[in-house]
Amino acid sequence: MLMANDPIGRFDHIGIAVHSIEQSRAFFEKTLGAKMRYVSDNQSGDFRVGIFDLGNFCIELLEPVNPDGFLAKFLEKRGEGVHHITLQTPNLAEKVDAMEADGVRVVDKQLDNPEWIDAFISPKSAHGVLIQLGETLGPLNNPPYWENEPPSG
Repeated sequence: MLMANDPIGRFDHIGIAVHSIEQSRAFFEKTLGAKMRYVSDNQSGDFRVGIFDLGNFCIELLEPVNPDGFLAKFLEKRGEGVHHITLQTPNLAEKVDAMEADGVRVVDKQLDNPEWIDAFISPKSAHGVLIQLGETLGPLNNPPYWENEPPSG
């Protein structure tokens, strides 16, 4: 069981669904002062990702490629806006087990590939917010915080 005073992890990035990374770019660069780091196609082929660095805070823009994919459907239903938040989460498999035992709905679990370990807390369990939990490197390739801090306790 997770203890209320034990943080599950730390904030890593925010994912924002947009119709076009290129058209959205000016706002994030000129208005906010973010620096575009790269754009890449997701391996699923359903969407592209634009990674922006805003003072070491990551903003991830998500653009649909597949008109029948989840992101295109999200935009059609909700319009542009926050898609998910991501928390760097150590010992993710253990925490997923504890959450599920407490009745939290965890979906799209990828816990077996050491190069990409993540899972999502369903918005149905998180008051309307899709929360991605990731144990591997985030989009800015910052090492997980627990690798740079001495153990507490």
